[in-house]
Amino acid sequence: MTGPIPEAFAAFRAFLRRPMLLEPSGLRAPGAKRLWLGMAGLHLSVLLLVLLPFLKAWQHALGLPAPDAYGKLSPQVMIPVVVLVAPVLEEAIFRGWLTGRPRALWLLGCLFALVGLGLAANAAPASPGVSVALLALLVAAPLGWFALRRRAALAIFATRQPVFYYASAVVFALSHLANYPRVSLAAVPLVLPQLWTGLTAGFVRMRLGLPAAIALHISANALALGLALALSRLA
Repeated sequence: MTGPIPEAFAAFRAFLRRPMLLEPSGLRAPGAKRLWLGMAGLHLSVLLLVLLPFLKAWQHALGLPAPDAYGKLSPQVMIPVVVLVAPVLEEAIFRGWLTGRPRALWLLGCLFALVGLGLAANAAPASPGVSVALLALLVAAPLGWFALRRRAALAIFATRQPVFYYASAVVFALSHLANYPRVSLAAVPLVLPQLWTGLTAGFVRMRLGLPAAIALHISANALALGLALALSRLA
């Protein structure tokens, strides 16, 4: 039996066995849309039929709290944040650099520097040095992106791609423990859906590119949030 999902699963399984540095084809390449549809179907099927039911059962069995990261946001704000803003930022941060291109690594470094400057500004709001550094960073980020646009991927990403691929998925998953009011070893299985997203979106990012990974992430978040809102209305 053939179809988008079995074909995508075969390609995904082969990549899991040996993650490698790839040149993303983009969604316009022959067969790219079929692969994306297959991965979206595979991702959402496992999420809906396996991981979300497991998540609910695990929470109920151990009396674990539900995530509260967005509990203080109104639905009008929460929906675009969860469905649009979070996928774009998370894919850029956790998987945008997986191809090892210097310009992507440059932007990732600029992002970390921006976070550091934000913390410094919060600690010393009137510091002129922080303001100057922030302005310099905002100028340097696009300039670096342009200057590095033709640089090839770093060699270490070819030799250590399995490490980068699996580490990005694990770190992405564990970072979502911050969504819960209490963190414990029992709560670690609660981020299995995010681990699954990290693995599938990482593969899509490597095969098809960052926009395709963002689209996959958006579909997953939309499904999860839609189910959560529907169940809350039925409760």
